[in-house]
Amino acid sequence: MSRSLLIRNALLLATMDDQRREIGNGWVLIRGNRIEALGEAGDAPDTADEIIDASGCVVTPGLVNTHHHMYQTLTRAVPGAQDCELFGWLKRLYPIWARLTPAMIRVSTQTAMTELIMSGCTTASDHLYIYPNGCTLDDSIEAAAEIGMRFHACRGSMSVGESKGGLPPDRVVEHESAILKDSQRLIEAWHDPADGAMLKIALAPCSPFSVSQDLMRESAVMARHYGVGLHTHLAETVGDVAYSRERFGRTPAQYAEDLGWTGEGVWHAHCVCLDDHGIDLFARTRTGVAHCPSSNMRLGSGIAPIRKMIDAGVPVGLGVDGSASNDAGHLLLEARMAMLLARVRDTGDGSGDPAALSARQALELATRGGAAALGRRDIGHLAPGMCADLAIFDVAGIAHAGALHDPLAALLFAAPAGVRHSIINGRQVVRDGELLTVDTQRLTEMHNRMARVLLED
Repeated sequence: MSRSLLIRNALLLATMDDQRREIGNGWVLIRGNRIEALGEAGDAPDTADEIIDASGCVVTPGLVNTHHHMYQTLTRAVPGAQDCELFGWLKRLYPIWARLTPAMIRVSTQTAMTELIMSGCTTASDHLYIYPNGCTLDDSIEAAAEIGMRFHACRGSMSVGESKGGLPPDRVVEHESAILKDSQRLIEAWHDPADGAMLKIALAPCSPFSVSQDLMRESAVMARHYGVGLHTHLAETVGDVAYSRERFGRTPAQYAEDLGWTGEGVWHAHCVCLDDHGIDLFARTRTGVAHCPSSNMRLGSGIAPIRKMIDAGVPVGLGVDGSASNDAGHLLLEARMAMLLARVRDTGDGSGDPAALSARQALELATRGGAAALGRRDIGHLAPGMCADLAIFDVAGIAHAGALHDPLAALLFAAPAGVRHSIINGRQVVRDGELLTVDTQRLTEMHNRMARVLLED
């Protein structure tokens, strides 16, 4: 018999299920790595192998991060890149990233995942697209397994350097035959197609300005053959759209459609400048969007039309994006940013709309929306049979005092909290605010040392 875990006495259990039930004094029973039952206090089981008292806490589904570049935790707040738009920011950082090592990839992955887990995130996608000095995606995958996070590892790539009209320096791009060969290797070695999988691989050519149309097309063919996801950056800035029109004679959405980059399990990061045709296309084909509000603000990229996307039926999730363009990996904070930024988007007369995105809708982007964008039906809400991924937030302290009229909304309107407890795949990975799977003090020391080396070279 699988081991049981009972979470009880929750101030509020926010299921995010199909009925969007919110249960006061709620409980969740986990057996093995699945949710067995949940409900109100009067129906709670009396015993379990382990019991967590969630008094004073809001329990939510584990949050889902749909876009990140975890290696960038090593280059937060880099001088000379703090006040740049996207292309200038990349040009400043590409030469630094060219000095990355496998050890740096491993340590930065665990640093980023620690930050995410402590903010309530239980599933993360990472887009690693630069592989200098022997770095491989395996470095990230093995680091994720040690820390215990549910992981969508995206095999990114760049193949069009400056000499061919692309943005990245030639020394950080790869040959397309090598990219495709390694993509196949990674899928066959690591991808788990099963329901409840802890590790999935996606193919992720970096962007229209750093890979060829052939690589985009062939990656889509390979992904369909193996049943894996597809991910890239799309329509991130006005300059991005202009590049697509000038080089390909198409909008970014038309470019994606022509190359087979639409459908469930395909998700695009940013989409700040996605036009009405693109929104309709993504809604009809169930193509996902990773909304990254903090990064978009940091780089001055603009405000994505998230309300229009949601209303049209586009699967929209949240992404913290790379920690050199955010520079934080706090997913609950990202949900707060999404809520606030949607409200200041110009409605046509220079004013915003304070009802554009509610706290519950923003939390839905961080849970159900993220699962839908990744093409997953086994995570993102709490119900019997779902994966046992839960975040337990303590709202009994000073930061939430006076906000408990609506404790769920308080998670976003008040200062964003860290988790008190976190469960991933039925395993407790955070207890009383402490990560159990890695030594965070040692990890931080190694990370800071490597960050200094990376910028000093």
